[in-house]
Amino acid sequence: MILFIKLLLAHLLGDFIWQPNSWVTDKEVKKHKSIYLYLHILLHGTLAAILVREIKFIPYAILIAVTHGAVDLVKLNFQKSKTKRTWFVVDQIAHVLILIGIVLLYENKAVSFSWINNQFWILLTGILLITKPTSIFIKTIISIWTPDNETSSDDSLASAGNYIGILERLFIFCFILIGHFEAIGFLLGAKSVFRFGDLKIAKDRKLTEYVLIGTLISFGIAIAVGLIVQALLLQLL
Repeated sequence: MILFIKLLLAHLLGDFIWQPNSWVTDKEVKKHKSIYLYLHILLHGTLAAILVREIKFIPYAILIAVTHGAVDLVKLNFQKSKTKRTWFVVDQIAHVLILIGIVLLYENKAVSFSWINNQFWILLTGILLITKPTSIFIKTIISIWTPDNETSSDDSLASAGNYIGILERLFIFCFILIGHFEAIGFLLGAKSVFRFGDLKIAKDRKLTEYVLIGTLISFGIAIAVGLIVQALLLQLL
């Protein structure tokens, strides 16, 4: 675990802290012809070797540098302006998976899937249930009350309400599992300050009631799912 943390720290330093924006821009324009790509690769290998501080790890540090460069090259050559976010996520996931593989290889450990047990399936099902499926359920239930103002264009971010709902349900789910029910009240209060303050200024009663119904249904489902998952997990102990 300590080895992985050191390698992750090296990755964070090399990819975010000590990589100037000018390097990123130059790499995106020149791709494999950019000198900064190779400086970036060298930086990652050097950081990994320095943080681990073991002579026998040097070949693995070189492997980290080479694989990091290969992943970056794939991203640079295939990403487009519209797919930058997607490729950023894929790129970071690939780097972390490589680090995990390096740790297992260096410590001569086999990949273990013992963590995939009954608790895992219960948690996974609960988490997935309160994301998009719940959003669709809530949208369908309250669609009969959709006010005209909700469908008109405004200054809101695209799909912001949907993502806010998913995030708040995930927070509630975590609060219940760790036994901090008081945090749910804090979350509801924080949302009320921001969301319902705007609605009060808009002076639209129907829209306020519509949002309130959606919020209460969202919180209710998240609490119910959290309690059910908690009860199922306790039965397995």
